Amino acid sequence: MKKFKIKDIFSFLIIVSILVGTLTSCTSDDSESINSSAPPVINNVSIASAGDLVPTTVGYANNVYIIQGSGFSTLEKIYFNDVDTYFNPTMVTDTDIFVNIDQNTPYENASSELKVVTKGGTVIYPFVIAPPAPQLTRGFQPVNAAEGEQITIYGDFFLDPVVSFGSTEATIVSNTLTEIIAIVPAGGDKQYITVTTISGDITSTYAVGTALYDDIWYGGFAPPEWNNHVYETNNTAAQGTTYFKKDMGGWDNLQGEWSWDDQIAEYAGIRMSLKGPDGSKLKLVFNGNWSDDTAPIITLTSEWKEYYFTWAELLDAGHVQNISFQEFTGNGGEYYFDNFGYILK
Repeated sequence: MKKFKIKDIFSFLIIVSILVGTLTSCTSDDSESINSSAPPVINNVSIASAGDLVPTTVGYANNVYIIQGSGFSTLEKIYFNDVDTYFNPTMVTDTDIFVNIDQNTPYENASSELKVVTKGGTVIYPFVIAPPAPQLTRGFQPVNAAEGEQITIYGDFFLDPVVSFGSTEATIVSNTLTEIIAIVPAGGDKQYITVTTISGDITSTYAVGTALYDDIWYGGFAPPEWNNHVYETNNTAAQGTTYFKKDMGGWDNLQGEWSWDDQIAEYAGIRMSLKGPDGSKLKLVFNGNWSDDTAPIITLTSEWKEYYFTWAELLDAGHVQNISFQEFTGNGGEYYFDNFGYILK
């Protein structure tokens, strides 16, 4: 079968756009009648990208596609999932249509149809509008869920998702476009979670069973109340639904409780999500080493960011005993804390 290249079609359409006025004036009434009466036919649809055209039945909003077939010269309307879609008449020939799928085209509970309407008739072609690739906006919770327990995954564009713990597919209890409730399968502990849709996949940055704080504290490391920090529950957390914050003065601190965990052989270090005033800084005081002049100094932004610290960066720690912070600009500000846990090796 002959392969068409997009550069060839573009060249042809440029000529068409230049000559369209002349061609229109030179066309006889008889030929107009023949063209207008020919019913449209769609042979295939391809994304307008460099190289050979590859037919597809799946499209994405805000992308240009080439509809190939015949009978398009009297094109009147194009619909994707019943959305009346704008087209440039100069980018249409009898055999090719260049069209950009409107960004507001629905992809959920839609007809999954491309409809082309000409003076000669209407043709409907099966064509799925896919969502963007899935996203994880607030991870999953609880991180330390056990086999058989339910977890909630927070994100976006979860259309007909498949959830896997490592290589094991999980049972989905329910899902919307922004939340999935799934059951932790056998062997799910210490596995990363992947959500897959027709548009791609996304994998969590931390594994099941690695949390020190995931809306609640584990292991006795919670900051005591005298720190005057505040817990908040809403949809702006870095992970799950609950984070804590403290309005810290210059060189002020937030101190964790003293505990002990030396079962860390399978881990490479610790992680945490933080935010604060742009350019603000926190000193990570690990295991009570307040005088450690090699301690990490963390520069924050006003958006949540996940930070990682290896045991080597923490004086080759062989255990976790205490996690504290010191405001390190002298200016103070409101600091936010969430999603503490271990990093798998």
